[in-house]
Amino acid sequence: MSKKRCEWALHNELMKNYHDKEWGVPQHDDKVLFEFLILEGMQAGLSWDTILKKRENFRKAFDNFDYIKIVNYSEDKIEILLQNKGIIRNRLKLQSVISNAKAFLSIQNEYSTFDNYIWNFVNYKPIVNTCSSLNEIPSNTELSEKISKDLKKKGFKFIGTTIIYAFMQAVGIVNDHTTDCFRYEEIKQLY
Repeated sequence: MSKKRCEWALHNELMKNYHDKEWGVPQHDDKVLFEFLILEGMQAGLSWDTILKKRENFRKAFDNFDYIKIVNYSEDKIEILLQNKGIIRNRLKLQSVISNAKAFLSIQNEYSTFDNYIWNFVNYKPIVNTCSSLNEIPSNTELSEKISKDLKKKGFKFIGTTIIYAFMQAVGIVNDHTTDCFRYEEIKQLY
């Protein structure tokens, strides 16, 4: 018998695998949090499927999302990245990766870890929604708006309220698996 999944994950095997193993799992590793922040920003105007297909290329292009290396990227590096057909070649998005790495380090200096900063918004406890269908899941919330505004003040780019809500879902700050999805209860057991 096949497992019931969130409707959005049925697109292809890559999406199913991502849904089954990663989406909504609470993340506390700063490197993973940075990767998702960057990938969600890269998604702006595109599908998540497109980003997942290019994920390994992004990892190679961005030194495995090593923000300490990324802060030192030069304009020459941006030009090289703009030639990389395996990633999203948008100058503003690529430049935002550098500014976001700098802002990320600044948050780490202030809060010890980015994890401390981002999870503090939910008192270190995930929000568990009870949506029974995809159309009940919001694209943003008051909280994603608050986080987005705060990140913008701290120098982040490509982190609007919808991008931040998608980030919150991806890293488990919000459990938005539909209640009939097999992952809904599994994710709740992780808290």
